[in-house]
Amino acid sequence: MMNRDWFVRNDGQFEAREILDDAVDFSSPYRLYRFLTDVEDIVENIADDYQRLQAIHPLVRRLLISSSWLQGEYLEPDPDTGWAVQMLYDEPDFPLTIQTVTWLPGKVSPIHNHGTWGVVALISGEEKNTFWRCSHDEKLPNFISKTGECILSAGDIICLMPEAIHHVEAIANTPTISFNLYGETNYQQRFEYDPLSCLVKNF
Repeated sequence: MMNRDWFVRNDGQFEAREILDDAVDFSSPYRLYRFLTDVEDIVENIADDYQRLQAIHPLVRRLLISSSWLQGEYLEPDPDTGWAVQMLYDEPDFPLTIQTVTWLPGKVSPIHNHGTWGVVALISGEEKNTFWRCSHDEKLPNFISKTGECILSAGDIICLMPEAIHHVEAIANTPTISFNLYGETNYQQRFEYDPLSCLVKNF
């Protein structure tokens, strides 16, 4: 099955795009330090989040294909929470979060946004993403409605705008592992959503 690149807008609308064979340079190894430098340059030079995602996601694909070590760079999920996060690079004041996330089969995240742009690439397993959008009704400002869903398989990449709302479910029979890259989080705009009570909370 052909891998896909998914793009999710702030309003919860999403689309899949065909991967062009000549869109990524595989002529030489792509090291993590080069990847981080390239992404930092994009963040500094491109202010628009959507355009940033257009520039960054091919680099994520190139890194994953070039760096076989990432296949084994993850933590075993915590049996109580059902998930685990491993930071791949951490430096004070560095404007990026880069990590691998592991989910046990059947685990489901809360409904949330990220308060920043994000790129998630599936390394193994399968993950169902369900997308939501906020109501513009003044009487129910926090009401959210589902806009659709997609299933990510190993090799798929999903790009999320800062206000995109989703939740994920690990649907494979084995742990689902993803490579996650996020920009600098605006914690005032990062929320979990309860679709039944129309309540939101920062997290």
